[in-house]
Amino acid sequence: MAAFVGPKEKEKIKLSGFNNLTKVLSFNLYDFCIAVDEKRRYEYIEFINRKYNAEKILNVSKNICEIIEADILDVSTQDYDPVGASTMVLMSDVKGGKWETENKDIPSTQVNCHLDKSHITAHTYPDASDPNGICSFRVDIDIATCGDIHPINAVNYLFESFECDVVYIDYVVRGFTRTEEGKKIYNDSYFNSIQEYIDDDILEQYAYRTDLNIPRENIWQTKLMMEPRSPKHYLMDPNEDIQHPGLGKMMKLLDQEMKEVYHLS
Repeated sequence: MAAFVGPKEKEKIKLSGFNNLTKVLSFNLYDFCIAVDEKRRYEYIEFINRKYNAEKILNVSKNICEIIEADILDVSTQDYDPVGASTMVLMSDVKGGKWETENKDIPSTQVNCHLDKSHITAHTYPDASDPNGICSFRVDIDIATCGDIHPINAVNYLFESFECDVVYIDYVVRGFTRTEEGKKIYNDSYFNSIQEYIDDDILEQYAYRTDLNIPRENIWQTKLMMEPRSPKHYLMDPNEDIQHPGLGKMMKLLDQEMKEVYHLS
C-alpha cells in the first residue's frame, strides 16, 4: 500500500492504491513596459522574443518538474510570428517514485500511459499594439497533476522566474481517492490560502492582495498587484527615455492599465 502526504499535513493518509486526485495550479501574470516611440516598441518585441521564447519557457517548465519531483515523459514547443510562444510537458511521478517502488508487479509502460494526463502548459501573450505605448507581457502556466505531486509547491519559483506586476493564482482539486478502509478523500493537502505557500519577502512587494478561498469546494484564488514603481523600471532605455515629454501621461495610463487588469477600476 502507498502512503501519500500533503505538504501541510501532520499525519499520513494511507490510501488503497494510486492517488486519483487531480490538482491544478494556474499561474497568470502580467508585466508592463512603456514604449515611448516606434523604435522602443520594436525593441520591446525583440526583448520578449529573446527572453521569453519557447526554449526559455520550456526550461522554466523543466525546473518546475524538478521542484515538484515529477519526471518528464515528453515535451512540445512552438514559437509564433511576430511574438508569443507555447510549450507543453507531459510528466509523471512514477520513475523512481513511491508508487513505482511499491507496485513493482505493474509494468511501468502501463503506468506511464495512465499518468500521461499530468502536464504543464505555458502560453505567452505579448502585446505591443497599444497606441499610447503601454506594452504588456502575460504568461499563463497551468500545472495539472495527479498522484503524489503537489503543484502548489512550485509557486515561489514562478515568482522568481518572471517580472510580476499583477498576478492571478488559482488552485483547484477535483476527483476523489480512497483510504485503505474505503473512505473517500477529496483532498490530500489542507490549507486556508495560497498565500501560505508564498514567501513573505515576495508578498511584501505587493500593495494589493485579494484572497478568494472556498476550501469546502476545493477552490482557492489569490490576486496580487504592485504599486507602480519608478518610471525607470518600465522604460526600454531608462537613461534616455526618462526625458520624454509624454512620460508623465504614460505613467498615469500604465497605472490605469494595471488597475483594470486587477479589476480595481
